[in-house]
Amino acid sequence: MQKTLYATGMGESNEAKVLLVGLDTGEDSEFEHSMEELKSLAEAACKKVMGIIIQHMGKVNQTFYIGSGKVEEVREYAAQCGAEEVVFDNALSPGQVRNLGRELKLPVSDRTNLILDIFALRARTREARLQVETARLQYILPRLVGMRENLSRQGGVSGSMSSKGAGETKLELDRRKIEHRISELKKELEEISRTREIMRKKRSRSRIPKVALVGYTNAGKSTIMNQLVNRYGGSRDKTILEKDMLFATLDTNVRYICAEGEGKQGENKPFFLADTVGFINNLPHDLVKAFRSTLEEIRYADLLIHVVDFSDEHYRQQLKVTDETLEELGAGGIPRIIVYNKADKSELEEIPRRGDRQLYMAASLGCGTEELVEMIEECVYADRVEAEILLPYDKGNIVSYFMDNATVLEQEYREEGVRLRVSCHKNDADKYCEYCACL
Repeated sequence: MQKTLYATGMGESNEAKVLLVGLDTGEDSEFEHSMEELKSLAEAACKKVMGIIIQHMGKVNQTFYIGSGKVEEVREYAAQCGAEEVVFDNALSPGQVRNLGRELKLPVSDRTNLILDIFALRARTREARLQVETARLQYILPRLVGMRENLSRQGGVSGSMSSKGAGETKLELDRRKIEHRISELKKELEEISRTREIMRKKRSRSRIPKVALVGYTNAGKSTIMNQLVNRYGGSRDKTILEKDMLFATLDTNVRYICAEGEGKQGENKPFFLADTVGFINNLPHDLVKAFRSTLEEIRYADLLIHVVDFSDEHYRQQLKVTDETLEELGAGGIPRIIVYNKADKSELEEIPRRGDRQLYMAASLGCGTEELVEMIEECVYADRVEAEILLPYDKGNIVSYFMDNATVLEQEYREEGVRLRVSCHKNDADKYCEYCACL
């Protein structure tokens, strides 16, 4: 059975015009949603979708991905609607890309390449650009064959000492250049990764808990980050890009959050909050590898805030995708709070609503921000103990340490030194036990 869907208008636009093609084998219950997501990805990559063609077929055609008859239909409709590129819903093999390009007479790409295009558009920092370039070159490398078909591969020019055709020689040169460039990029990324590791160790020495926002792309992680920064971050110029689009931000941003002064007089329970790149179904493996150094902020977190778009009818599938990606990153065992964001668009009568490590909130309205901070503090400060410490006046550095990294409940200046009653990490109480009057 074959089915063709013609979608969208054919108005004038400066955007690249693309035709989307999907293959429904009957094995994916979320196929229709996957095609909707493909359309959103194309639009996020600044492409104008001219139409969508779907084929229902029991298995993938190893030569053309879709059936050979469908290839002809795609070619005809692409010419009719003025498409400049054909994008397929799933990853294509190098051979399929080559065969389809030859038959369709148009550039052919797939979901992986589309996501790479978006990342290339969104990359702002040097690290993000290097990571995207690495992933793109790793994607291109096995697909070089067939790109030089206009050059002979049957032998060199008559009388030449070489038996290799111009196409084959050019192919080898391109491959060497790409492999060399990938090697250069990896060295640069390793240097940036070392700098990031130094910063991470510096934060770890402070014993301030580390919390990371994770979740499907466009679930509202950046909105939550900005709400917390605006209320508890000390400076509004620390906010990050916040936009209703797929992969609006790629860079991992870390901010210091402390709710002191919001009805918490005398308490000091700060934490570092990291916003990370969003996940998506079939996130390219090379992209995950390229961004691994950035995503390591997740692996070193004490707590994960798993943000879910509760207004999306497919949120359960998005939960699953995020869980699988976290497992791949080696972060599956980190404690987490599940935040059902955009709950104001659901049928819930009352928000915010708290559950067992669950919170229904509406970050764009600022609804649930206080409850989220309370839940974070309850989780990351669960291993706290109370200690009474008497510090000589020449130990001002230790006094400062507890002022910065503990909740100071009482402070008194005595003849023999400064007496503090604090709620602190058990390791800190053990480290300075010689000054502890009682525990």
